Amino acid sequence: MVQQITPETTSEIIYPQSDGQPMADNTEQFTWIVKIKENLEILFASQSDVFIAGDLFWYPVQGNPNIKQAPDTMVAFGRPKGKRGSYLQWNEDNIPPQVVFEILSPGNTLKEMTKKLQFYERYGVEEYYIYDPGKNDLNGLLRSEDSFEVIEEINGWVSPRLGIRFQLTPDTLEIFSPNGQKFLTPVEIDQLREQERERAEQECQAKEAVLQELEKERDRYQELLAKLKNQGIDTDSL
Repeated sequence: MVQQITPETTSEIIYPQSDGQPMADNTEQFTWIVKIKENLEILFASQSDVFIAGDLFWYPVQGNPNIKQAPDTMVAFGRPKGKRGSYLQWNEDNIPPQVVFEILSPGNTLKEMTKKLQFYERYGVEEYYIYDPGKNDLNGLLRSEDSFEVIEEINGWVSPRLGIRFQLTPDTLEIFSPNGQKFLTPVEIDQLREQERERAEQECQAKEAVLQELEKERDRYQELLAKLKNQGIDTDSL
């Protein structure tokens, strides 16, 4: 009797979508993550091939779920927008995120940040920005061949990929889109939208007032013409 040998079945590899840790350690860190991510979403809203995510696991190596990072914000050019549970690079035409941001908190350690730097350098990130809101300190690294080089003059720096400009003031970091619009928090964006709505409403009311005044002038003119006609005055020549 010939024994039939069945091929071994390999178990499916699980790539976790969460590590159970919070997205941010404090409110300031969270505010900055949301500000950068959402303003980049607005900036590239019309480009369907720019994928932007916050705190999303990126797995660069198929078959090894232990190799991963979750940048506070990452941008992948050449990839479509859409929902993802994680960024599996082999399912993304093997395109790594080209730009990543990390917002520091007091809980970040030098060892942790060194590992992140090594990861981003090894797996193809082109631009890496680290901002410490507590110290108001911004650092940037730019890929040069297979390694990162520190951006020596970061104040006023314009990102080659994003086109955004970084400006450090004595108190905080300001980021400007290519058209000069400053990155704002969602609350500030809503306040600006409300101001624009009120301004437009005031302009509309002013135009309506002018039209009403013109109508009154026209009515007064018609009344004057009628009085003149009643007095036998020829108004056709007026």
